[in-house]
Amino acid sequence: MTAVDLASRLGRTVLYQIYPQSYADANGDGIGDLAGIAGRLDYLAWLGVDAIWLSPCFVSPFADAGYDVADFMTVAPRYGTNEDMARLTEEAGRRGISVLLDLVAGHTSDQHPWFRASADDPDDHRFVWSDVPVEGFEPGRGARGGYYRPNFFPIQPALNYGYARLDPAEPWRQPVDAPGPLANRAALREIMAHWFGLGVAGFRVDMASSLVKDDPGHVETAKLWHEMRAWLDRDFPGRVLISEWGNPRVAVPAGFHADFFLQFGGDDDGLPLRSLWNNGAGTVNPSWGEVPAWADDSGAGEAATFVRAWQAAADAIAADGRGGVVGLPTSNHDFTRLVAGARDAEQARVAHVLTMTWPAMPSIYYGDEIGMRYVPGTPTLEGSRLSPTYDRAGSRTPMQWGDLPAETFGPGAPAPSTYLPQDPDPDRPTVADQVGDDDSLLHLVRELITLRHGDHRLDVASPVEVLATGYPFAYVRGGNLAVVLNPGRSAASLPLDGAAGAQELVTRGYHVEAGEGGPDVVHLAGHGYAVLDLAR
Repeated sequence: MTAVDLASRLGRTVLYQIYPQSYADANGDGIGDLAGIAGRLDYLAWLGVDAIWLSPCFVSPFADAGYDVADFMTVAPRYGTNEDMARLTEEAGRRGISVLLDLVAGHTSDQHPWFRASADDPDDHRFVWSDVPVEGFEPGRGARGGYYRPNFFPIQPALNYGYARLDPAEPWRQPVDAPGPLANRAALREIMAHWFGLGVAGFRVDMASSLVKDDPGHVETAKLWHEMRAWLDRDFPGRVLISEWGNPRVAVPAGFHADFFLQFGGDDDGLPLRSLWNNGAGTVNPSWGEVPAWADDSGAGEAATFVRAWQAAADAIAADGRGGVVGLPTSNHDFTRLVAGARDAEQARVAHVLTMTWPAMPSIYYGDEIGMRYVPGTPTLEGSRLSPTYDRAGSRTPMQWGDLPAETFGPGAPAPSTYLPQDPDPDRPTVADQVGDDDSLLHLVRELITLRHGDHRLDVASPVEVLATGYPFAYVRGGNLAVVLNPGRSAASLPLDGAAGAQELVTRGYHVEAGEGGPDVVHLAGHGYAVLDLAR
């Protein structure tokens, strides 16, 4: 099995998201690059991750940190070259690590040659154009005049994949099989095939549900992705498509190998993930309201919302019959880190145990393994600010390597990144400080990854029995692997048959009271957790 053959092993994969400009700088220009990532592959292999996902690294004016693509076929010079990408995939593959790129499928930059040509040619339908003003459309700046539809920011014109519903009064609505939409489908295949040729194992697809417009139930969008999946399975077996949809119940049956629970998506606007992690610090959307997080010191939340959504997704994936997995991230480049506000790295340990033991594909956002925090007050940069209370820059600060000795995991301490200021806290965590500390968060995450790889009861396909969803949150994997979690500050207890004779695999703040004529009782201190092998 090669590192590129990722599809067959997603059920045991641990994904690691890298924000390239913030991760590691090899050439000293202050911006992270592909060579810097390659120089840290030994660290990633030591940690145990199976695949890395790179946020967009294509040519771009960077008005939205690379999600405004001006050339899908070329690595942006600040990150290196296409040859650097090929070297990265080759070196990663030697270590058993697959490389996924971010595919911005729904739009381009307004600087992309496709859009510049379309802005001057009334017969070019690669984008959605109207001759008359339309709410939400932007004025064109080319010879054709008119107005174009953006897909996110105004500088990101929507690629035209057609409309599911047509209306003669709105002639800009083209059918999904019109020449413009068909040209864009062909371009998607061409882009993916290009990077597959350089060793890439798959793509995380940005805004994957946004392609076909006015598409109730995403029926036509699903047809599009089924078409892409059939092509992928036929011509590039083993490669994967992972969606940014935020609704695994819909996205995986729509053709993806995996979809993440996110801070948005679905009928409840991302509530399943937010009900676990969101503590109102960092990226805050006022429309979310005040929902206590389960992973919070107060002990006022609950995990039932997440469990119900996961079960609905798992049932839909099973009914579809083509396989696929749910993704569970620690955080991401658009959302608050686990460590934020009053939640510190010690409290975040329980969240990592959940992420690594639940029947989903865990995704670690770079730096979460050492407890990097959302840094309030980080300067807005490259479109990071979405609203006065929602600035993503605080989750994008430089990876905190510290003073690593040379050859520990690469070239030692890298050149300092100037993409964003580093966390000013003098006690900020670093890899250098934690790598030699067996009791550190870093070593816990590594231990959990090793456990996940070594115990098939933690495979995504292995069953889960939920015992409780509060404090503690408790479940049994594979019939006899028990996980008991207490993120709150107060102690918590749970009756659990066989706990007194269990082998303690990963524990903290844990002890058990043997039952006399009744079940054993697991006691967890505040922020305590236990992974117990009841079969021993």
